[in-house]
Amino acid sequence: MTKIEIVNVVADRTGLTKVKAEEAVEAVLQLMKECLAQGEPIILRRFGSFQVRQKSARIGRNPKTGQGAEIPARKVVRFKAGKYFKEAVNTGRLPGTGGESV
Repeated sequence: MTKIEIVNVVADRTGLTKVKAEEAVEAVLQLMKECLAQGEPIILRRFGSFQVRQKSARIGRNPKTGQGAEIPARKVVRFKAGKYFKEAVNTGRLPGTGGESV
């Protein structure tokens, strides 16, 4: 699913115009980026959490030549799915909704 598809679904489900739905989706994504850039975790109950992790510098290998190359330290975003999110993905049903399909 693309961002524009998400905007269209949000507009349909909330009755917002597509312009307002796009502004809302964009605001949420911008806030998530800002929080993660500051190292703050994002915890969405019944969905999952996003955290920034530090990866150390290391030596990698070029698979074609076998030559070593230094990979610098960097930050990565890690998503950990919540229990209900995993259940919905694995069963195709929304947990706690009487079996409603995803």
